[in-house]
Amino acid sequence: MRLTIASVGKFRAGPLEELYSEYAGRVPWQLSLKEVEEKKPLKGDQLKTREAELLMKSIPKGAKLIVLHERGKELTSVEFSNLLGNFEDDGVQDVAFLIGGADGHSKSTLDGADRLMSLGKMTWPHLMVRGLLAEQIYRAHSIRTNHPYHRA
Repeated sequence: MRLTIASVGKFRAGPLEELYSEYAGRVPWQLSLKEVEEKKPLKGDQLKTREAELLMKSIPKGAKLIVLHERGKELTSVEFSNLLGNFEDDGVQDVAFLIGGADGHSKSTLDGADRLMSLGKMTWPHLMVRGLLAEQIYRAHSIRTNHPYHRA
């Protein structure tokens, strides 16, 4: 199974990139990060629509689409592990996680999602979410394989 995290914005060298790299490097599933950025000074719905186009172009066609969103379902680590495990067991080839920009996701992105998922009720910096998500993907795999990393 191949996993893609597609996110608006670009890393600059520093601790957030290191956090992402630390956990992404531990994930046995193929995990890639696609960064997109609109250079034109768009605002509001125009910007969200353009970011949606860039995000969708960056992910594999036919991928299961999980959009990170404040109204999404909060999952425990075990539930997240079960979700990814079910995808793997069902032969899903590609799963894509979309992280929107500062203004959020477009309506078309939200409507086209297979699932809306939240990392909690608090708002997190978009660049930090990549590291949090990579850690949870690693944790999901460790739960699935009974690795001692997850102690619950």
